[in-house]
Amino acid sequence: MKKSDIAMLILIASVSVMIAFTVANSLPFLKLDESGVSVPTVDPITAEIDEPDPAVFNQKAINPTVKTVIGDD
Repeated sequence: MKKSDIAMLILIASVSVMIAFTVANSLPFLKLDESGVSVPTVDPITAEIDEPDPAVFNQKAINPTVKTVIGDD
């Protein structure tokens, strides 16, 4: 390739990039919202422990860690 061919390719590529950048900046769905967005924050973790539900955790509840045998063993 000649030097003039390489220069022409660089010129065409740079003009194409500038046109693509201009078109991309003019598209409304690519622009950021000027007013911003409110984001919910997370509550801080504390050392407090709530009492477990007495309907689930009580003395009459089934213990799943005990081996259960159905029928003859």
